[in-house]
This record gives sequence, structure tokens and C-alpha cells, in this order.
Amino acid sequence: MGGRIFSKGEWNAFWALFADNLANMIILSGVCKFVFKMPDSIVFGRILPGLGIALVVGLSYYAYLAVQLARKEGRDDVTALPYGISTPVMFVYLFGVIGPIYFTTQNPLLAWQVGIAAALLGGMIEALGSVIGPVLKKVTPRAGMLGTLAGIAIAWIAVVPFAEIFEAPLIGFPAMIIILVGLVAGLRLPFGIPAGLLAVLVGSVISLCLGHTKIEIGQLGFHFPVPVIRDMAAGMKALFSHPELLAIIVPVEIYNFLETMNNVESAEAAGDRYDVRKCQIMDGVGTMVGALCGSAFPTTVYIGHPGYKRMNARSGYALAVGVVLCAGAMTGFVGFMHKIIPIAAVAPMLVYIALVITGQAFTACPGHHAMAVGIAIIPHVSDLLVKQWGSMMQALRDMGASSVPPALTDPELVKAMLQQGAYVTGHATVAGGAIVVGLLWGAASAALIDKQLKKAAGFFLAAALLSYVGVIHSPQMQMALTSHVGHGYLLAAAVCFALGSSGKDRLQEISLPREDTGNPSV
Repeated sequence: MGGRIFSKGEWNAFWALFADNLANMIILSGVCKFVFKMPDSIVFGRILPGLGIALVVGLSYYAYLAVQLARKEGRDDVTALPYGISTPVMFVYLFGVIGPIYFTTQNPLLAWQVGIAAALLGGMIEALGSVIGPVLKKVTPRAGMLGTLAGIAIAWIAVVPFAEIFEAPLIGFPAMIIILVGLVAGLRLPFGIPAGLLAVLVGSVISLCLGHTKIEIGQLGFHFPVPVIRDMAAGMKALFSHPELLAIIVPVEIYNFLETMNNVESAEAAGDRYDVRKCQIMDGVGTMVGALCGSAFPTTVYIGHPGYKRMNARSGYALAVGVVLCAGAMTGFVGFMHKIIPIAAVAPMLVYIALVITGQAFTACPGHHAMAVGIAIIPHVSDLLVKQWGSMMQALRDMGASSVPPALTDPELVKAMLQQGAYVTGHATVAGGAIVVGLLWGAASAALIDKQLKKAAGFFLAAALLSYVGVIHSPQMQMALTSHVGHGYLLAAAVCFALGSSGKDRLQEISLPREDTGNPSV
């Protein structure tokens, strides 16, 4: 018994994961081609086929893991872990690794070579995360792990796609209603058509009728992935001659393997218990395989397992997405799909996934940890604000504005925005390493709620150490022993430790009358 691969929910899950990865592939190929001036031979001949190989390897493995877990536990309701291109990490690699090399040298080939070298190194770090991943998972309260995922879901998987829906309401609104009716309300759609498929079809047809999209076959053509050993060697040589790039790669890959840990915890909360060590190793292997075939972007276990499980998906959706995207990357079909499927048609699926993730963070954690989940979400709101502000400034520069400050840290800009109630410095500080910041604050808050003050002190001490080396609250990894934030964490740890040493019973005594009064206003 067990090991079921396909179910009625497979189509919905397929379109959700397919749309998520397709959107990332379209974004990164567009940036590489039009911003970094990479030729088609690199973008469509190397990067996308390399990504295709990484995706089919990783998704096939996670489909296999799901089948094995189902057989082991004698269940037919096991859902495979979703896997794909990490969206936040993708942007870091684009504008933190590849971009600086291109803008400095104006050499798109060298920029790509450094990118694949960085991805290979990043894959190694992802796999090494398996050494400490199980320990971190064991000692970190669920509120910290799921809370920080909820923050990512709200800021990046809900807010941004929801805005895209409103950019094209004639396309996005009908698609959104179909998703709400078919997946949220759970009503059967005409002829039993999966909600995800119907939303994409309706949105695409409306877009074609409005003339917003058109069918083009110019990018179609076969591009077989091949090892890029010489380019990798050149990229490694250039990468290690720019140590400032290593200070970006290391912390973002720490983020990556922590995200995998959190997503595995999310799957466990939904009923599917996977080995976090195997998942972190696989993420690293998938990234390294892709890098050796030309991909410059890490892959990872995706956020959203609870959403796919709610769709009643098994493992077939993951396998199908891997095969289709790999074939699409090698034949140019990814570019073709980009031309006919508008973003507003697939955005509702992403909003749905985000809603499920956020809901799970509150329902899968103990009820009294709800505020710990809430505080873990906050850093991601700051992260969204900072990135949007930065994008706005870059857009003004692209338009030729002469008075745009060079950075958000410009003193005059900070002063002017502060007068308007925009706390640029504070938000930028909170946003540095947002997933780790959210995890630490959520975990520490959960420990405080449980009156485990010394455990909370440990989380704040870890936050201080990470602040001093620039993993969190810093735009790049660097020693910052004079960091006021780090000092603040040390004080927080000291206060927790001192109060925890003063007598646990006494602290409980203070809170008990509130619980016993029965007065909701107290």
C-alpha cells in the first residue's frame, strides 16, 4: 500500500509550481539578455538548459522521496516537496554577483562565467548545511521557522503578485475568482477542469483578445546542455580575485539552506516528514549539476508544500514540472510560453500558495505562539520596502534623473525620508538577512512565551554573533565588532539570562493571576 504518484489534484499543483518556476526563468533570462547584454547562445544555449537539468534532477528526486515515504508509512496522501529556483537568491545572484562583474568589465561572457562559479560554490555551501541543519531544526521552535516563511509568503508571494493582478485587472480578476472558487471555496468547476489550468486558459485567452500578448515562435530551437568546464575554470579564477563577492555568496547560501530547513518543517507540520539532511544535500547537488551545465542560479526546496498538499497532489506534479521545464528550456519553449501566458493569469496561483503558507504558520504552531509567528513576519515587510525603494531609485536613474542619491544610505535622502515618516535606516537594518532575522526573533519570542528565558538568551546571543560577522543586518558579510545592533542583542541576551536566573517560579507567579482572573481586559 502507498506510493501513489498521481491524483485528481495533480493538475492544479502542476500549474502552480510550473508558473512559479516559469516566471523566475523568464525574469532571469530577460535580465541577463537585456540588462547584462548576454547573447542568446549563453541565455538560451547555456543558462536555461542548465537550469532545466537542475530542475528535472531535483524534482525527480523529490518525487522519488515522496513515493518512498508513502510506501514506508503505508499512505496514499504523501505530497512531494516542491523545488525550483529560489526567488530571493536569484535576485542576489543577478544584481549582487553577475551585475557587479558586468558593470565593471562590460564583459557579459565573464559575468556569466563568474555566475556559474558562484552557483557551484553556493551548491557546495547548501550541501554542507546538512551538517548543522538537523540540529538547528531540533532546537528551533516551529513558530520561528514557519513564521519567517509566512513573512516571505506575505511579502513576496502574495503582495507582489496581487499587485500584478491589479496591473491588469481584466485578466487578473477573472483568474483570481476562478482560484478562489475552485481552491479556496473548494467548489467543482465546469467539466471538472482544474482551477489552476482554467485560470491560466481564461487569462491567456482574454490577454490574446485584448492584444496584450501574441504568439511568437522565434525562440524555438534545440539547445542540449553540455558541461562548461573551461568556462567554470575561468569563472572560478575571476571569482576568487573578487573576495567581496564571496562576502555576498556565503550569507545568501546560509539563507538558502535555512530556507530548505524551514520548508521541510512546513511539510512536516502538514503531515509529511522528510529528512532535512537529505533535502539540503539534494539542493546542493541540484545546484552544482545545473552550474556545471551552465546555470548561474541556485535551486532549493520551494516554499509552499502545504498549498500543494491542500490541492491533494502526490508526487506526479513534481515529476511532470521537472520534465516539462527541462524540455521547455532545451527547446526554447520557455520563451514561447512567456509570450502567450500573461503574468496576471498565473499570479492568482501564487497568491493562493502564500495564503495557505501564512495560514499554516498560525494553525500548525501552538496557539499561544501566535505572537511569535507575527514578529517573525515583520522583517520581510521591511525587506520588501527596502527593495521597492531601491528599485524606484534605479528607475529614476534609468530615466536620466540627475539628483537621485547614489544609495538609500545617502544622509540627505535618509533625513528627507525620515521627515516623511519613512525609517530608511531602520528598515534597511532589519531587512539584512530577513529570513534569519525573522527566524531568530520568532524563536526567541516563542521561548519567552514558554518562560524559557535562558533559551531565548541563546537565540539573542546567536543573533549578536551573526550581526558581528555581517550575516544579518548588513548588506554584505564583513566584520562589524562595533555594531550597535550586535551590542543590542548582547544586552537582550543578558537581560533574558538575568531574569531567567532570578527564579522561574517567581516569573510564573507574576503571570498566573492574569490567566486566572477570567477578565479578558486584563
